[in-house]
Amino acid sequence: MRLVMDPLGMVAEVVEVESLKRWSHIPPVHHLTDYSAIGEEQKHTSSPFPYNPAINDKICLWMGDISVLSVDAIVNSTNESMSERNPISDRICARAGQALREEIRQEVKECRTGEVRVTQGHNLPARYVIHTVGPKYNLKYQTAAENTLHSCYRNVLQKACELNLSTVAFCVINSVRRNFPPDEGAHIALRTVRRFLEQHGNSLDAVVFAVENIDVGIYEVLLPLYFPRSVQEEETALWQLPANVGGPDGEPLLPDRQIRIIDNPQHSLDGDESVDLSSQLDSSVTVGEHAFSQMQGDLDQQRLLGERPLTDPIGELMIKEMQNKERYERLLRRAKTEDLSEISGIGCLYQSGVDRFGRPVIVFVGKWFHFREINLDKALLYLIYLLDPLVKSDYVIAYFHTLTSNANHPSFTWLREVYNVLPYKYKKNLKAFYIVHPTFWTKMMTWWFTTFMAPAIKQKVHSLPGVEYLYSAMSPDQLEIPAYITEYDMSMNGLRYFQPESPT
Repeated sequence: MRLVMDPLGMVAEVVEVESLKRWSHIPPVHHLTDYSAIGEEQKHTSSPFPYNPAINDKICLWMGDISVLSVDAIVNSTNESMSERNPISDRICARAGQALREEIRQEVKECRTGEVRVTQGHNLPARYVIHTVGPKYNLKYQTAAENTLHSCYRNVLQKACELNLSTVAFCVINSVRRNFPPDEGAHIALRTVRRFLEQHGNSLDAVVFAVENIDVGIYEVLLPLYFPRSVQEEETALWQLPANVGGPDGEPLLPDRQIRIIDNPQHSLDGDESVDLSSQLDSSVTVGEHAFSQMQGDLDQQRLLGERPLTDPIGELMIKEMQNKERYERLLRRAKTEDLSEISGIGCLYQSGVDRFGRPVIVFVGKWFHFREINLDKALLYLIYLLDPLVKSDYVIAYFHTLTSNANHPSFTWLREVYNVLPYKYKKNLKAFYIVHPTFWTKMMTWWFTTFMAPAIKQKVHSLPGVEYLYSAMSPDQLEIPAYITEYDMSMNGLRYFQPESPT
């Protein structure tokens, strides 16, 4: 047994890469939903990532401290001045010793976003540290952020091959500090590594995904899509993989290589029309735009990551509270005056009666919410238009996840921005949030969101396996839902309906 110690006296056992269980030897933990059984169309006619035991045998998923791994190189995600303080970087630098910081200061000095720099491992069990800088994420520049994150992973792998390294361990390069949605980042990481191993698999013996406990669930769910462990997993992934899974090297596919700035990042402009960049940056009302992202600021990131604010927290919170209130008032005025028929006509959000305590019930139909197609700005305005009169007192929400697909799943970034812009009364007066027909995806995302983004509503969220379980909270004649939900529910749960006792 080998031990490693940092200057602060922390001692830990070195983990040899040979001791890690390979992905090909790990039995499935979560079974992918077979969408063919419920009439969903598959997104691919053949698997973009076929079952390959040889590649699977090079992959390790490991939850632990990357600084104790005995590999040829570990990855450190940092900033351009290579001075970022985050838990992973701090542990790497602490175990490596002062010599690592001196090498960075005197020789490396800086690293541009998307690029890599290499230093010695010094006191680490790893021979080298490959440093890279992940991108900041903003919905308006989503494609640029995704391409840059792909470059981070690709450049690390290429550098490992240039140095004739055979084992490399990745931390999660994308970061909530930079607003990057964890699930989207994991897709890019796995896709890039898979494509690289397909082309240069003989160069590497092992690629380790060293993840923290908040990311392990995401990787357990997504790994079978890119590294299926059986023909059955490969076939099931045809329904789960995104329609656009990237080019031959794993880079996201673009209609062309120019990045266009558009009003709504989910829609394309007609023809060759372009939009002036400066005019877009001046705008301050569309969800996900530059000014709003800046408004969240470092304090939100420190609160999210549990860090102590470096400046006056009370003053900053008061300023942000005033900014959020002013922003909400502007959005409310727009919601009352603008034509929102294109959103209301979709029918994905509406009030449906009251529950057994007389509280209004808001129904959200997930399958009808086409996140990548609708105008998200107007979607937020319609949400405010519908809910503002109702949230002055207690209310409940029933979300139906029935037969949804990846196209219906909103990003973490958009959910967080909507949650942050809505005033306190929305959270305070929400008494229950029911998720009907949940999947593992919804359970995982709900846990992550309510743990790190919205802990105030964590105890109000309830996952229900069938429609009939809602009847303990509301009368059947008060609940109006699309027929396909009822039909699906009967096909999955049978004709028996749960009969609740009358509330006392």
